[in-house]
Amino acid sequence: MKIIHFPLTKIILFFVFGILFSFYKNPNPETVFTITFISFGVFIISFLLSKRDFNQKIYFGVSLYILSFFIGITTQTVHNDYFQKENYIHQIQDSEKEHIVELVLREKLKNSTFSNRYVAVVKKIDSKESSGKIIINFYTNKLTEKLAIGTQLRIKGSVVKHKTVNNPDQFDYGKYLINKSILAQMYVSPEDILVGTSVDKDIWYYSDKIRSKILDNLKQSGFKNDELNVVAALILGQQQEISTEILTDYQYAGAIHILSVSGLHVGFILLFINFLLKPFPKNKLGSYTKLIITLLALWGFAILAGMSPSVVRSVTMFSFVAVGICLKRKTNIYYTLLISLFFILLYQPSFLFDVGFQLSYTALFFILWIQPLLSEIWTPKNKIQTYFWDILTVSFAAQIGAMPLSIYYFHQFPGLFFITNLIILPGLGMIMGLGVLVMILAFVNYVNLYLCKILEFSITILNTTISWVASFENFIIKDIPFNWYMLVSLYGVIICMLLWIKKPSFTKLIFSLLALLLFQTSCFVSIWKTQLEKEFIVFHVKKSTLIAERMGRNVTIYSNDSVPKNNVLKSYLVANFSSLKAQKKLQNVGYFKNKKILIIDSTGVYPNTAKADIILMTHSPKINLDRLLQKSRPELIIADASNYKTYIKVWKATCIKEKIPFHTTGEKGFYRLK
Repeated sequence: MKIIHFPLTKIILFFVFGILFSFYKNPNPETVFTITFISFGVFIISFLLSKRDFNQKIYFGVSLYILSFFIGITTQTVHNDYFQKENYIHQIQDSEKEHIVELVLREKLKNSTFSNRYVAVVKKIDSKESSGKIIINFYTNKLTEKLAIGTQLRIKGSVVKHKTVNNPDQFDYGKYLINKSILAQMYVSPEDILVGTSVDKDIWYYSDKIRSKILDNLKQSGFKNDELNVVAALILGQQQEISTEILTDYQYAGAIHILSVSGLHVGFILLFINFLLKPFPKNKLGSYTKLIITLLALWGFAILAGMSPSVVRSVTMFSFVAVGICLKRKTNIYYTLLISLFFILLYQPSFLFDVGFQLSYTALFFILWIQPLLSEIWTPKNKIQTYFWDILTVSFAAQIGAMPLSIYYFHQFPGLFFITNLIILPGLGMIMGLGVLVMILAFVNYVNLYLCKILEFSITILNTTISWVASFENFIIKDIPFNWYMLVSLYGVIICMLLWIKKPSFTKLIFSLLALLLFQTSCFVSIWKTQLEKEFIVFHVKKSTLIAERMGRNVTIYSNDSVPKNNVLKSYLVANFSSLKAQKKLQNVGYFKNKKILIIDSTGVYPNTAKADIILMTHSPKINLDRLLQKSRPELIIADASNYKTYIKVWKATCIKEKIPFHTTGEKGFYRLK
């Protein structure tokens, strides 16, 4: 792989390591800036001493890589909102205290069952100038349904910091939002909102107005909602209104990538722009004019599509491609990929932790690397065979690259992805071309009903096909246990095997076998560690009591309620390579690792002679806790989510008075005893 020897590859690699170090270690900003300044000085000195003979001076390369590493640390530190003194989060000491927050709506999110959700930018909090992004949850109301992007609001309410996950091995939504520089949320009723008289007419405002105008015109033409929502995702990158059922079908069919605007979509936009600009003269002035128009169109599309990480990545990369075309230079796509990665992370390092960004870059890299290798397996005899063979090899290459990450994050794999892409991709270009044309016409207030009906029918066929493929659930491999060292070792296997296949040698074969052995070892160690573990878990489930006792890979559930149908239990079982062996009714007394656990339910009945190490309160028992604590001095009192909040408050005060630790799952999340 020649790309490894490209100097920028190593520089960017150290830059990425710096971002990762800063993200996980959170070093002191003053220390970071000081060391970065020193490393820059060392680099300048080594640069001057090298006297243009950079390749022969090892200290020049070392100083450059060290500087790149600390630039990565500095970039992440500078973008960390917790280090911004004016950020509103520093004024939030108590999540129950009410504040007066002045803000501007920036982005519309997918609505929840009971609220309309927006991302907003804070301008002031309690009359003090502030900054930072926040999520606003408006309880469903006609007023909040009509709020436009750019609307200025004055809101009275509590600013709630993100909580840690309430149950083990669940998706940490709070951490996900923090990675997007959104540090808190507000839950607001209509009576607490004061809508400003003016609107911030920035680029986000005009982007939303254009999208709204296009979609409103198409709605008035009689375009069906489900089909229109898919078109909005395909062309405009807006998935907020797509139903959960349709999203699930696309996910199961292995076609969710076509609903997220990425390289496929932006590449088509670039081809479309070049087609429109063909009449321009081919002289120097014409070339530069075409380049400026192309770049403006690409970045205008990125803004229109919401500036998601995948859109930014694709537009940045194709911007470099457009520059290469203008300068009439052969563009090395690997270098373009690296440069786009560097500039994107320099602009927003948090993109590195976005799942879509990771999947997008990984898939594209493997397409560039593996697809030419796969295409050599068979040489088609005509253009039609070549077209479908290229689709199949591109899809297969992308899935090879994205598969480990996809399994790691989602614990499932769509077995029919290649069939889906083979069926869908040939017609997707036509659908997108027609969709762009229809939307341009809708923007200028001209809606051609004939074109709209063709587009609507095409989307109906697309959705029906996807639903049909997704219906073969036997080919969807679900609940795959997969941890981070299995992820790393599997990528080691894939890379070593491909290097060996591309240019066979005995050394590469040895490395491939060693990588395979390492992957097998990681799987074995994961299962072996699980076999040795024993733990007792009290879950946080609203209005229910759910307890798990895990002995190695076998889990026994204790509950008098029905086992919840959500992901609370499933995510725990998958993450711990375990399976549910039995479900039993709760008893008043239990034992785990020489610990006696007393469970008091709504009846309030418990043995008078009970002296327990741990007491679990469930379903709001009416008992005198003072009297119980005098008889039995437990090590800990636990209250799960089945209890009334008023009861929990009283119990907490009693435990504080008696100096006995109190754990409520509503505040601290699940309880684990090992």
